[in-house]
This record gives sequence, C-alpha cells and structure tokens, in this order.
Amino acid sequence: MKTDPESHPVLLLVSAPSGAGKTTLCERLLAEFPSLKYSVSVTTRQPRNGEVNGRHYEFTDRDDFLARVADGDFLEYAEVHGNLYGTSWQRVEDVFSEGKSVLMDVDVQGARLIRQALEQTEKGRKFKSSFHDVFISAPNLSVLRQRLESRAQDDQEVIEQRLKNAAKELEDLDRYEFHIVNDDLEKAYDQLRSFFLSSCRL
Repeated sequence: MKTDPESHPVLLLVSAPSGAGKTTLCERLLAEFPSLKYSVSVTTRQPRNGEVNGRHYEFTDRDDFLARVADGDFLEYAEVHGNLYGTSWQRVEDVFSEGKSVLMDVDVQGARLIRQALEQTEKGRKFKSSFHDVFISAPNLSVLRQRLESRAQDDQEVIEQRLKNAAKELEDLDRYEFHIVNDDLEKAYDQLRSFFLSSCRL
C-alpha cells in the first residue's frame, strides 16, 4: 500500500554518477509516495522516441529558454552538448502550493547552483529550510565500470568519460547532507526512503 508522510513538503535533490542506480531508486520512491512529485526539467533539445512533453521534459526552443533565464525563472540551468537544461522555480512553487514535495534529479554542478540560489535569492530563501540533498554512489569506480559495461548502452569512449566524470563528481561528496553507497539495491532504497521520511519530519 502506498503511504505518505504526515509532514511538511521538502525539496529533495538527488545526485549520482551515471550507473550508480539513481533512476531506479528515485522511481521506487516516487511510486511509493504519491505526495512526492518529480521536477520535470526544461530543455531545448528535441524529444527522443517515447518522450512525452511535460512528463519526461518540458520541451521549448532556445529563444524562449533564454527569455526565461532573463526573467529569473530557473533555480539552475546549464548548457550540455549544445542544448540548454533548467529547473523551473514555477514548477517547484506549484507543487509546494499543493502541499507536496519535489524530487529533483540534478548533477553536482546543478546542485551547486541550486544551493547558491537558496542562499542568495529572495525566491530561494523561501525554500532553504525545506531543502535536503543526497548523493548516491557505487561502492567504487571498478563496480561502476562493470555496471556501465553490462548495460551495453555506450561505447568504450563514452564509458571512460563517464568514469572520469564520476571521479570528479565524488569530489563534491562532502557538500551533501547524506551519502548512500548503492552496493545492495534494497538496502540503498531503505536508506533513501528513511532519509526522505526523516527530512519531511524535521
């Protein structure tokens, strides 16, 4: 049975290197707690097969995205491989207005920008006390390599780049409130679940 915590909404940020199991863990958390809503990122890239506007991403064009940047509409945004990606303040505010929590799937660079926005902007300070972040990692880079290779989704050059990125991302580990080592999926999920519930009750 799905249950929801009797508590206040939280802004839950989750970061992890590719292959650490973040997507699986976050999907389980979203499925168990209907009061937790995924923050759909805004992007200028084209939809891939099967992606639905408003569910996987909010798709827009570059001119609209940049106009929204100028208006201060994003907690964070970045350009990746020629496409812009951002987290909308309005989406976060809309979910909070319903008394629900927000789950953000953001890399370490975006996490830094979000923490900065929470400290330095008027909008951000409203959410600062509700903000909690967690970093999910594999037990070590050798295990991460095995997982990336077993997925058979990327060529060796991409895998090597992902491993370099993962090593760099681990340098930000101390910035996070909580760290989960995903060496066992059930144990890792129990830790993520407990962290979410305890954050809601603080």
